[in-house]
Amino acid sequence: MSLVAFCNGDLEYLYQFNLIIFKDASATDKEDLFVQKIRQCCVLFDFVSDPLSDLKWKEVKRAALHEMVEYVTTQRGVITDAIYPEAVNMFAINLFRTLPPSSNPNGAEFDPEEDEPTLEAAWPHLQLVYEFFLRFLESPDFQPNSAKKYIDQKFVLQLLELFDSEDPRERDFLKTTLHRIYGKFLGLRAYIRKQINNIFYSFIYETEHHNGIAELLEILGSIINGFALPLKDEHKVFLLKVLLPLHKVKSLSVYHPQLAYCVVQFLEKDPSLTEPVIKCLLKFWPKTHSPKEVMFLNELEEILDVIEPAEFQKVMEPLFSQLAKCVSSPHFQVAERALYYWNNEYIMSLISDNAAVILPIMFPSLYRNSKSHWNKTIHGLIYNALKLFMEMNQKLFDECTQHYKQERQKEKERQRDREDMWGRVEHLAQRNPGYQSAPSLHNNNLSVTSPPGDDDPDITYEKLEAEAREVRKVRNKEKPLLRRKSELPHDNYTVRALSDHKRADEFLPTPPDVNKC
Repeated sequence: MSLVAFCNGDLEYLYQFNLIIFKDASATDKEDLFVQKIRQCCVLFDFVSDPLSDLKWKEVKRAALHEMVEYVTTQRGVITDAIYPEAVNMFAINLFRTLPPSSNPNGAEFDPEEDEPTLEAAWPHLQLVYEFFLRFLESPDFQPNSAKKYIDQKFVLQLLELFDSEDPRERDFLKTTLHRIYGKFLGLRAYIRKQINNIFYSFIYETEHHNGIAELLEILGSIINGFALPLKDEHKVFLLKVLLPLHKVKSLSVYHPQLAYCVVQFLEKDPSLTEPVIKCLLKFWPKTHSPKEVMFLNELEEILDVIEPAEFQKVMEPLFSQLAKCVSSPHFQVAERALYYWNNEYIMSLISDNAAVILPIMFPSLYRNSKSHWNKTIHGLIYNALKLFMEMNQKLFDECTQHYKQERQKEKERQRDREDMWGRVEHLAQRNPGYQSAPSLHNNNLSVTSPPGDDDPDITYEKLEAEAREVRKVRNKEKPLLRRKSELPHDNYTVRALSDHKRADEFLPTPPDVNKC
């Protein structure tokens, strides 16, 4: 039977024949053989209900896919006009499918440190299909003008739907595949960004569940890096209306590093966006979730690393008002992370240039918690911050100290006035005939105690230096700020499968947006 007749036959019929390998085919037959092997790989097998069925034919398909990956990678001139529809169709048949119901329907309860992902049973074939398609897209022979009839908006939309897969290996290949398409098909760029926006809107305001947010943000981080200047209004709206509201979602920890990277990329492109970004972060600042607060502090430091001095002055008052609250946090990791800002040389230079504004905001929290915070490590970090402030401007430091003591003295007087008032109220109550029958009332202690440590002697430079030296001895800056909550037994198969996975692409460089698409 000729190759042409054979490749036009029934797909199931193809598996009754052992196809020859490419190196054994004549030059004139290789294109037909390539088409035939692609069609052979359009046959789908059951890996779920009966994983042991059709083992022989599963291996035939696996071998064919592997051979095609090598063929496209090593040979030139093999991607002809006849191959485009066949390759795209084979990819669609194998990959575009309805994803199974989520094993974790609540989404926000997902803990990436403790929950095992559900892996795709057909991965031995799907991985090779992804690898083939990537080599197909990356081949020097690939012509976007010839492929755009088949890789269109419908194709992209179906590809984006797969990002909700629970298998992180598939999402990794999807990320690289979509990025390659974005880079090669300029006409699809705006559409891809729009559809990613729609996924984010649905995630933020409707479902709060999607498995691929981190991967989509990683793609966007590369895309943002390639934005032409000046930024279009469309891109600024995306930052303010899509990226920043992602900070509100409960499952922020799953994708926060990628989100922070995108935000910082925008600020490096356009520093004028710094003020609305920081004010929005302060608006969304967590009130009761300390691990999330640590994430916000991490991101805020990344922003401050790239902030311009003029932009810093616009936000320093609300920013350091929030930092003062963080320093006072009873959760030691929040206070610790905030105090690490004083180890950042660039941030310290900004603080030094604006000490007259920042020190009066920070001083009460630092002074009070240097004596009252329950965690000794926090004491040392606060002493370090106070020492640095003292070195910046001794006169201003002394003024803040005196002002703080005056305010504390006024507060004590107000407390005494309140106690006197309650004493008079109690005295009047004693005249009531029913007073003795309600002993619980006059046994209450209505006095208000002063915060601890207010009567301690002044903080001297020598004491600050000694305390700061002690904390430098014991502090390990590299220790994780978030601990693992528990050590649960792992699924060995899942751990092994994920460790064996080789990323399709470690980095996602996006070609410059020369046409400003």
